[in-house]
Amino acid sequence: MAPKKLESTFINMTIVLTCVAVVSAFSLGFVYSKTKARIQYAKEQKKLSAIKDVILPGFDNRPDKKVILVSDEYGVKLNAYVAMKGQKVTSYAIKTYTKQAFSGEMWLMVGITADGKINKIKTLEQKETPGLGTKITEMKFKGQFFGKDPANFNIKVKKDGGDVDSITAATVTSRAYSDAVGRAYNAFLKIKTTQE
Repeated sequence: MAPKKLESTFINMTIVLTCVAVVSAFSLGFVYSKTKARIQYAKEQKKLSAIKDVILPGFDNRPDKKVILVSDEYGVKLNAYVAMKGQKVTSYAIKTYTKQAFSGEMWLMVGITADGKINKIKTLEQKETPGLGTKITEMKFKGQFFGKDPANFNIKVKKDGGDVDSITAATVTSRAYSDAVGRAYNAFLKIKTTQE
């Protein structure tokens, strides 16, 4: 004899859906608890890699452990990671952002030497148009900032009177990138002012 089929009533559907939701919630919670440490470790490694990519080589400290918080003009705290050789600061890796990007926020890690020159830049997060705005990650664009001292290199696109060559058909993205780099440099100036 075949088992009796459960009648399709509102109460039965509610009970089944509730059971499915409870089992799903517990399953997601279990998976998250098991992977939380690995996810955190991966985030830390990504941050450490970005810091190492933009600071000067030859440091002998853990820059990710020596952090200065600097408020930008909107009160957002920027992390400035300090690279040292002995007791001397060699460079900073400043995590910076802009909200002016074509597709929302963009986050960069900007390396600035102790004497104020831009060392290197790494793009951390961006959602720009593939093939256009994503060219900010290419050396042809970002390389124009390397070795420049923003005290005499205007970090604005040429259309705005600056020294930055914008990406063809991606001026908004180029402008946003320059804004984020400029924000990092302003954070560097605040650090230097407080240390003098």
